[in-house]
Amino acid sequence: MKSISILGSTGSIGKQTLDIVKAHQDDFQVVALAAGSNNLSLLKEQIEFFKPSLVSVPGAKEAKKLQELLGTKNSALEIDYGLGALDLVASHSQADTVVSGVVGALGILPTAAAIRAGKTVALANKETLVAAGSIIMPMLQKYGAKIVPVDSEHSAIHQSLNGYSNKDVKRILLTASGGPFRTWNKEQIESATMDDALKHPNWSMGQKITIDSATLMNKGLEIIEARWLFAIEAARIDVLVHPQSILHSAVEFIDNSVVGQLGVPDMHLPIHYALYFPERRTSLSVPLLDLIKIGSLTFEAPDYEKFPCLRLAKEVADDTGTAAAVLNAANEVAVSCFLERQIRFVDIARYIEKVLDLHQKVARPSLDDILEADRWARSISNELIGAKVR
Repeated sequence: MKSISILGSTGSIGKQTLDIVKAHQDDFQVVALAAGSNNLSLLKEQIEFFKPSLVSVPGAKEAKKLQELLGTKNSALEIDYGLGALDLVASHSQADTVVSGVVGALGILPTAAAIRAGKTVALANKETLVAAGSIIMPMLQKYGAKIVPVDSEHSAIHQSLNGYSNKDVKRILLTASGGPFRTWNKEQIESATMDDALKHPNWSMGQKITIDSATLMNKGLEIIEARWLFAIEAARIDVLVHPQSILHSAVEFIDNSVVGQLGVPDMHLPIHYALYFPERRTSLSVPLLDLIKIGSLTFEAPDYEKFPCLRLAKEVADDTGTAAAVLNAANEVAVSCFLERQIRFVDIARYIEKVLDLHQKVARPSLDDILEADRWARSISNELIGAKVR
């Protein structure tokens, strides 16, 4: 039986992880959960069903509210709060696997804590490697930890490599659905609304990642993540628009053989793979792919002019300094402001580019440098957008 901790238990990845645990209770036990402040009632239900020994919430107010919801039950449960509490969940002494499912740069420090504790990290938080890949990847060997990717694309690449190394690889083919604006022209995108951007054609995800999919920044971040995860330069990572989202990604080897992984667009599959890795086990929660019913698969090149976020991400992908951390932070702020209707959809890329132009790169950053670049980028992004809004 594997013991697991989950960072972001009430989010999309966390809930689907617990679906799998619930379906395979003889194989997994939950020892720790961390959740945000938006759904404490769901966290209460998770605690009562899975009975973890440790739970983390953002602050004292949420800890008090959760305790009130639980009442006198679960007296053995430890409730902690604050940023340090995320590290406690990530490094829990009984956890074999830590699912990093929080969104954004918030995941960097607890993921690093899990690695220092020698855990296997089922990584759904792409921002950890985007912002701090040059620091995180060397830590794996130092502390005897592993990363098994949960992003469907990186899971597909991980499965397709199957023991081969990057010297055997000609290129990685990173597939993208193209998002809701794949068939729109530039003029139509100029007037895109929040409702338009949130209508993803294939995947059901949180708002932030859905907007990232609409701008194709999500694919850009995945280029940077793949660059670190598979130790391959960005020039050998190509994006392939695949509207059906059935081929989740592929590897083209030096002998021109292409090996890919197919499945329905459902995150239960890469989560199931990561939880059981290195084994293959029967799934009670992953839907079956019916290729006859699908009928046909199509592919096309991405439009870097129509989707400038993809271009910006590829331009910084090989940077070993702080540029990618700044790109990621500026994107998080811009997307948040778009969701609050403060800026237009097309302004997201424009503000990210402005912030990148203002940034003074640190060539060989420490983790503190990465976090300072993240803080700076958020501050200047808010300042630039605030000046426009005022």
